[in-house]
Amino acid sequence: MEPMFDLAPAAQQVRDLLPRITDEQLSAPTPCDQTDVAGLLSHLVGLTAAFRDAARKGPSGGPPGQMPPLDDDWRERLPQNLDELVAAWREPDAWEGMAEAGGREMAATDIAVVTVDELVLHGWDLARATGQETSVDAASEAAVHGFVSAMAEADPSDREGLFGPIVAVPDDAPRFDQILALSGRDPQWSPTPAVNPAS
Repeated sequence: MEPMFDLAPAAQQVRDLLPRITDEQLSAPTPCDQTDVAGLLSHLVGLTAAFRDAARKGPSGGPPGQMPPLDDDWRERLPQNLDELVAAWREPDAWEGMAEAGGREMAATDIAVVTVDELVLHGWDLARATGQETSVDAASEAAVHGFVSAMAEADPSDREGLFGPIVAVPDDAPRFDQILALSGRDPQWSPTPAVNPAS
């Protein structure tokens, strides 16, 4: 089976952010509820390995639990994981049959969509938390929009642990803002609250 899309642009989106993240920013808040930058990076290290192994039809590491502390080698390990993830999903066999990640077995094509969703949304989380800009390629954006739209209509229990409550945005909001809102993120999120001018 031919790959439905290439994960390289979404992976590069994340990779481009890493060199500009300072050690001082590791304790900064992120749009992910109760997760700081270090926790988000630890999650990215784990998920890139898990979805790489899913593409290779390797054994799953089991259900995700509490995020482990961020290892000191994350600056080398995460880019390596991203490269291996992209390479693994470029193999036609990766898209065939069933695969397992995080203790859940599903169609390999569905896992691929979850993978690009994680990269795109957490790439935005990481950029916003560290004061950086990021952009999403059209193919990745389309895949993620389809996924979050379907999840918006799913049973609330299916969203639990994946997305927060849907955030209201204008009907004419840009598509990526709609994606963020459907995933439970505020497109206007800032690491520091706005200061009200003195009256």
